[in-house]
Amino acid sequence: MRHYTKLWTAAVIACLVAVCLGALFLRQSFQLTALSDIVQSLLLFSGTLAFVPHAVRSRGRVRLFWSLIATGMGLWFLYQFVWIYFEIWLRVPVPDSCAGDVVLFLHIVPLMAALALRPHVPGDEYAARIRRVDFALMIVWWGYLYVYFVIPWQYVVLANEPYDHNLNFLYLIEKIALLSVLAISWSHSRGAWKKFYANLFGACLAYAVSSHYANWAIGRHTYYSGSFYDIPLAASMAWVSIAGLWTTAREPESGVRSVSASHGVWLARVGMIATFSLPIFAAWALIDVAIPARVRYFRVVTTLAAALLMGLMVFIRQRMLDRELLRLVTQSQDSLVNLKRLQVQITESEKLASIGQLVAGVAHELNNPITAMLGYSDLLSCTALTDEQKNLAVKISQNARRTRSLVASLLSFAKQRPATMASLDLNGLLRTAVKLSQPQAQGLKMELEANLPQGSLLVQADSSQLLQVFVQIIDDALRAVSEQGGHMLKVSAEREDGLVFIHFSDPADASHSSSHSSKPGQCQQDRNVSRLGLTACQEILRQHQGSLTWNDAVTAIRIEIPVTSAGAGKSAEPAPVWQPQPSA
Repeated sequence: MRHYTKLWTAAVIACLVAVCLGALFLRQSFQLTALSDIVQSLLLFSGTLAFVPHAVRSRGRVRLFWSLIATGMGLWFLYQFVWIYFEIWLRVPVPDSCAGDVVLFLHIVPLMAALALRPHVPGDEYAARIRRVDFALMIVWWGYLYVYFVIPWQYVVLANEPYDHNLNFLYLIEKIALLSVLAISWSHSRGAWKKFYANLFGACLAYAVSSHYANWAIGRHTYYSGSFYDIPLAASMAWVSIAGLWTTAREPESGVRSVSASHGVWLARVGMIATFSLPIFAAWALIDVAIPARVRYFRVVTTLAAALLMGLMVFIRQRMLDRELLRLVTQSQDSLVNLKRLQVQITESEKLASIGQLVAGVAHELNNPITAMLGYSDLLSCTALTDEQKNLAVKISQNARRTRSLVASLLSFAKQRPATMASLDLNGLLRTAVKLSQPQAQGLKMELEANLPQGSLLVQADSSQLLQVFVQIIDDALRAVSEQGGHMLKVSAEREDGLVFIHFSDPADASHSSSHSSKPGQCQQDRNVSRLGLTACQEILRQHQGSLTWNDAVTAIRIEIPVTSAGAGKSAEPAPVWQPQPSA
């Protein structure tokens, strides 16, 4: 690609050298005119093609920028064909009032629109759709100026002197505006973009100065195609072509300060100024009695048509702004609602954290008297007592253990520590829980039976947490069944559809069977449940992707836990083994 660019650059320089040699060694003739017009056409065609690869390789705003630059160069190249048509094809001088002059005037408009895109600035915040409306508004305004000042002396009342004067003056203003925008872009860019803007500014400045002096020479009847006045013109064309060939500016430069918000405000202000200038031009057309009436009438009609078109564009722009404002207001309202909701959640979280700290402190304080009660109840059981006294001592021990289990649940609920997952066998864990609960069952004069399947039920779980859950549930279920006159609690487990279902129920009560119809993994909770122990168990099971369901009387409880693949090849963690402690 670099070799191809060097050859292209060499061809551009050769064309410029040909123009210089022609101006130095050839006299005014058809050959010199043909040489100058054709070479300048080649230079402008080269400048147009130089920006096409950048547009193809770029995206978004940068692609539009290069496309507009290529469009502006293409219009300049098209205007050069007007000179070829008259001077080479017809072999006559280009007339003073030429219909192709509008192409020369309009070729700067895409260049200014491209610069207004500011492709060197990353993260442009200004709305692209609104910017396009502003661009269209400015293009219509520039076209209106040409129709207002130039067209009347070309088609309404033919007059070469005001035509040339207005065209040259308006074209000069347009070139000054282009150079001003280029200077601003140059000063606010860096890196490859700064270099490109500098080259483009130099080329446009050279063209503006040389075209001004060429027009001055035409007015003095000293200009002819191929003269010395064409050398700086051809140099500016070659400069643009080389700038397009050698630039590497294809993406916005990082670190450039983005002022797109203020840029959008100023662009909108310029558009509003252009719109409000229409009544001034209309009043000028009515007041200026020095111009022909036909010209005044044409300018008034043109102003009314432009006001209608630009007013419609302003209305469309305002509608877009209203919709954008409504969207922003809606987003702000949603953000405010979400912020209030977040504040409520934070407040609730702080309350829960405070409650958790309070519960943890109270639970720790309760552990000491509970331990003393258990110790004294065990000592009391070892002394000589009557049967009634022994029953009372056993009830004291059972309720103390139940209170200790409740305190443990309070601590677990307050801490909410994450579970340490490992592969373990639920069958062994359930047998251990049943053995640990046998003393309470005996004290309640109840039978505790475990009906577990053969083989292993492997799950990913925290063994200590699940053991705490099973013991808590068995204790609550034993008490509930005893209060309702039952004499047996059955613990059973089964595997189905990748889940392990564990039931704690009174065989005499078949109400638990209806709960099996609920969806696997779905956590159901009665609205009026106030049992803290089961609530804490439910929180632990949620950490294990499981669920807990119970009925109002807590005589039928079901647990669902996802089972792991039996062929995973991982050894199961042994369940905690219960060993009876010798009585004191």
